[in-house]
Amino acid sequence: MTTHSNLDGRQAPRWSREQIRAARLAPLASLLQKRGLQLVVREADNFSLPAYPGLLLKDSYWRWPERNLAGNAIDFHVQVLGLSFHDAMRRLTGI
Repeated sequence: MTTHSNLDGRQAPRWSREQIRAARLAPLASLLQKRGLQLVVREADNFSLPAYPGLLLKDSYWRWPERNLAGNAIDFHVQVLGLSFHDAMRRLTGI
């Protein structure tokens, strides 16, 4: 990760393509369990999250049919947990 200055002079992280690609493929189930979210094992290695009724995840992908949402691990942190892209990347990469 490198940084560049925002218009207000603060340093913002600049993520490499490799870091972004790796973050998209991060295993959601283990990451969310480490953060204390309860997961329920479903058929075909899928998981549901009681805190988010109707949301299903598998590996680094998730879908929430009732809300017409789906995506990768970064999208989950942004669209479901409400983090900024940079905060999602920090959480997924551990940086």
